[in-house]
Amino acid sequence: MKNYLIIGASSGIGAALANILNSEGNNVIGTYNSQPVEMEGVRFHQLDVMNDSISLDFIPEQLDGLVYCPGAIKLLPFKRVKAAELLSDFNLQVAGAVKTIQAALPSLQKNGGSVVLFSTVAVQQGYNFHSQVAMSKGAIEGLTRALAAEFAPSIRVNAIAPSLTHTPLAEKLVNSPEKIEANAQKHPLKRIGTPEDSAHMAAFLLSEKSSWVTGQIIHVDGGMSHLKT
Repeated sequence: MKNYLIIGASSGIGAALANILNSEGNNVIGTYNSQPVEMEGVRFHQLDVMNDSISLDFIPEQLDGLVYCPGAIKLLPFKRVKAAELLSDFNLQVAGAVKTIQAALPSLQKNGGSVVLFSTVAVQQGYNFHSQVAMSKGAIEGLTRALAAEFAPSIRVNAIAPSLTHTPLAEKLVNSPEKIEANAQKHPLKRIGTPEDSAHMAAFLLSEKSSWVTGQIIHVDGGMSHLKT
């Protein structure tokens, strides 16, 4: 049985991953921001990653994996990007990940572990109105590679870069059958992602099956990043 910590396990990909890891017999600790959550087999703790300092005093002495899920999707023309909102996104998606990894590092170092972060297909592709999210997630990709080098060989660090996924985070983009179908047709595989698509990849990156994989940005995106059909 492994010990896994999922930051942002209350919904979307984090919740799907918590269910997968729990079903495999692991000890899963999840966090939520404001709304208490109950999920069979998962122990939840409140955590606000926007605080200047965070405490993970609820995690076990040894941690086998950490997944950081919090994110934001704010699509708007570049001329409307405000410094305050940009910094808020950066604090949530990047600084929050940094503080969490720092707090968990002693437990991850006990016996080696795996860290999984989340980017987006928009970092490599470049889409209209994605400048704000792409800047923060671009930093996540840089952080992934830097930490993978610094923590090798004891801790592996990888990131998943999904395309549009049917989660509460993307609600404005998937809140009607018409929007879902229009976005599905943009992908070579002709559908948008499910939380389980990325969650299964995260579970693989946490497991010993990926023991020779680190410093990678894995695209789980229905072919969007590499294919033209």
